[in-house]
Amino acid sequence: MAYDKRHDGRDWLEPRPIIAKAGVIKKADGSGYFKIGKTEAYAAVYGPRELHPKFMQDPKRGVLRCNYNMMPFSGAGERVKPGPSRRSKEISMVTAKALLPVVNLDDFPNAVVDVFIELPQTDAGSRCAGICAAAIALADAGIQMKDMVSAFSVGKVEDKLMVDLDYDEEAWGGHSGNVADVPVAMVPSTGEITLLQMDGKISKEELIKAIDQARPIFAQIAEIQRQAIKDKFDRWGRGEE
Repeated sequence: MAYDKRHDGRDWLEPRPIIAKAGVIKKADGSGYFKIGKTEAYAAVYGPRELHPKFMQDPKRGVLRCNYNMMPFSGAGERVKPGPSRRSKEISMVTAKALLPVVNLDDFPNAVVDVFIELPQTDAGSRCAGICAAAIALADAGIQMKDMVSAFSVGKVEDKLMVDLDYDEEAWGGHSGNVADVPVAMVPSTGEITLLQMDGKISKEELIKAIDQARPIFAQIAEIQRQAIKDKFDRWGRGEE
């Protein structure tokens, strides 16, 4: 069965609608909100603060620690079991690795910066939304960063290359198995890829083409993230925070 038109009417290289905000969690040192389509993520940053137990400390620089969590009824499929899972631990680890290239922790030896990411609603692309929200939260917390990190998926359904697959497109594999979903995180100013994972099959040539086609979108998302920070401080300047 051919997939000749996206079911939601989007172009092949059109992401779902995006909303980004900063300063959404009052008690956190920094926080961010990122929604793409029906997938939404909240991120809260606490720290830098002393890391315990002490054997985990790095005397040369701080540690970035991420915790990713999908709420029990957030997904389109079965209920998510509460508590840490192998999947959530893996996504927590790759999230930290995706953010580390832009975060300067050299001034915080023996300290930790904790990032907590909660997803109350998901429709594919949850790890990418979490990374985008976390980058906003880190900037809001005043952590020195070289740039934003933007993330979304590229991939294909049948023979069509596209960006930002939703749940129905990921599930299209049930028809033929010819689906690839590739979460990517990038530093837009340098083009450095900080996350690249893949579910499904795609050729090397198709993958390179899909990422190259999507590069302008990473820059667009980064600007949305930066604007969220600017809007927060504009509100603060008007006394609305």
